[in-house]
Amino acid sequence: MCGILALIHANGTETSAASELHEALYLLQHRGQDACGIATCASGGKIYQCKGNGMAAKVFRDDGARVSDLPGYMGIGHLRYPTAGSSANAEAQPFYVNSPYGICFAHNGNLINATELKQFLDLEAHRHINTESDSELMVNIFANELNETGKARVNDKDIFAALSRMYTRCVGGWACTAMLAGFGLIGFRDSYGIRPLVLGSRPSENGPGTDWMMASESVALDQRGFTNVIDILPGQAVIIQKGAAPLFRQVQEPVRYAPDIFEYVYFARPDTVIDGISVQESRERMGYKLADTIARRLDPAELADIDVVIPIPETSNTSAACVAERLKKPYCQGFVKNRYVFRTFIMPGQKAREKSVRRKLNPMKIKFQGKNVLLVDDSIVRGTTSREIVNMAREAGARKVYFASCAPRITHAHIYGIDLASPSELIAHHRDEESIAKHIGAIKVIYQTLDDLKAACAELSPRPHQEFEVGVFCGSYVTPVEPGYFEHLERVRGETKKLKVMESAREAIANGSAGEEEIRMATNGVEVNEDGQVVAVSGNNSSDGDPMNREVTLRNGKRVREGDEESSPPRDRMDISLHNFGDYAQDAHS
Repeated sequence: MCGILALIHANGTETSAASELHEALYLLQHRGQDACGIATCASGGKIYQCKGNGMAAKVFRDDGARVSDLPGYMGIGHLRYPTAGSSANAEAQPFYVNSPYGICFAHNGNLINATELKQFLDLEAHRHINTESDSELMVNIFANELNETGKARVNDKDIFAALSRMYTRCVGGWACTAMLAGFGLIGFRDSYGIRPLVLGSRPSENGPGTDWMMASESVALDQRGFTNVIDILPGQAVIIQKGAAPLFRQVQEPVRYAPDIFEYVYFARPDTVIDGISVQESRERMGYKLADTIARRLDPAELADIDVVIPIPETSNTSAACVAERLKKPYCQGFVKNRYVFRTFIMPGQKAREKSVRRKLNPMKIKFQGKNVLLVDDSIVRGTTSREIVNMAREAGARKVYFASCAPRITHAHIYGIDLASPSELIAHHRDEESIAKHIGAIKVIYQTLDDLKAACAELSPRPHQEFEVGVFCGSYVTPVEPGYFEHLERVRGETKKLKVMESAREAIANGSAGEEEIRMATNGVEVNEDGQVVAVSGNNSSDGDPMNREVTLRNGKRVREGDEESSPPRDRMDISLHNFGDYAQDAHS
């Protein structure tokens, strides 16, 4: 899951597009904390870019000083959420290809026929792919189709036609913004409407005409003064040139209108409206429907046993309040959230996630002591967070802990841009509710039903018979899935996870905070066990030829594995496509 942005001013002499995009990045920071970037275009078609790993405050500096290095009247922005690919600096977006015409590209989603696309780009299009990101695949597919025109300059008809051909090659879910040097902005959305994209307008603040902005969530447009917000429709594309009205075209017929329901459950801000459905109101209805399920699942004595309803902040706050209201139980905030620790389920390694939960949440003992509590969370993924939260509630004095989830049991992989976990890591993949409750230490676990979750959102939709992408809950995905895709996803995820955990172990040793397991990892290497967890290789298996599993020795005071100089993957890669201020930020400002 990522956040994307695009902005074009009516006045071509404007130079403040980057400043507005930078402000908007903070409004969508919840959609991605792994990396971010902005690319702008100034008069004469010259492109400027700054991107890198980290949050917006790190990449652009706390005072936004680097924004002044990005002049231009239009630009695009991106926030990356870690997925199954690598997290190298080189994969920070926007991506850029100079041929044809100079294209900058920001992508939210996932392509599930990546192997086929790589073969096409290599053997037929003769385009080199330098990263593991499917976003780079997509921009090169688009560039190749655009190049087929053979023109020195293209028009809107050429761009729409190139997009139509790209849609016939790419399979998955996506929302994208793109910028063509000196020409204008492009926005488009997959033909299933899985990933969100909205467009808004406002009168130009510097002369006649209209400014236009696109974003993953309406809140970014609202806060920047853009109104008349509309959704880009499934299979629809829009082109906006300087000083001109948007041109819309259906580049592929919509197959279904099925937004990812996880946007409403967890990812989107509550003050956002996606596809005409208020996130806040959908979460209220989730709470009421969950309360009805709780009332059916608990016997009268158990229901009477509950003293208070407590949310796991912050996404579940709204739903938990509605659960308490419907059950006629007191509601209170029992956990204080540290706002400077971020979402934990994507952290590499179970121990890291457990530690982060305690850093992120602190229970107020006065709210728990001697009470039977009903904890409400938005979802349960691995169960690591839930188990730690139940332990914290008990340590704070709770007598009994019931646990309710606003989402149904998550049993399958997410394949459209959210790297929740491997199926084997999902607590509900191979457990029923009784064993899940035992695993996390709760008296009972109550899940929302899938029908109720869909109804909570569909009842608010302006469209009758609203559908949603719900594959994580049932294994039924809205798009076709290539044979062998899940095996491919697991291989990519496993290798990425090993690299991240190994790097984390090295950092822990360097700063003197390593535990026994981290020392074993750095010494013996790592492997993925049957449960999908990254663990240290046992000593007798540490020299099996795998570059992740070789012995470590000390050289010049640093731990170095045998053969690292020749075959170990680099710790990071810089973007080779365009001079990037972010590439040198750490050295220049350390």
